[in-house]
Amino acid sequence: MNDKDKSRTGLREPLVWLVFGIPAIAVVALVWMVFIAAGPGSTDSVDTTVKRTAQIQVADLGPDEAASRLRLAALLRIDGKELEILALHSGFDTAAPLKLALRHPTRADLDHELLMQPTPTGWRAPLELDTGHDWKLELAPQDGRWRLQGRLPRGQLSARLQPVAPG
Repeated sequence: MNDKDKSRTGLREPLVWLVFGIPAIAVVALVWMVFIAAGPGSTDSVDTTVKRTAQIQVADLGPDEAASRLRLAALLRIDGKELEILALHSGFDTAAPLKLALRHPTRADLDHELLMQPTPTGWRAPLELDTGHDWKLELAPQDGRWRLQGRLPRGQLSARLQPVAPG
């Protein structure tokens, strides 16, 4: 009896592994993607008021345009366990506190909202900030009439805040 006459079992056939293996891997990958998409942090909202007209989303750029008209710009500086805002142009009310929002790019539970108090050199607030990832920054007065935005890249200790809308 030679080897050609011996029948091979189904588990030794590569085609059987392909027929069942590829769909099984696809199903496992689908379940994993659904778990990731529906997991924690998947529904973080954007902190910008958006109006919907038909299928168009419209955001209010008025505060950005106001900051651009006033030619406002600032620098965020991390100074140990404190954050400092330095005005790069005149036009700021240096006696009024400012609101600083630090937003984690993907997890809203790590966001920070600070009230920056005026100092002789700018504004300060205590916070030991984790610089292990990027931060989205938003600076505004308490009445929200203008807004500066920026990004603090991972590992950096300073970032520029400026209007998003052109002047």
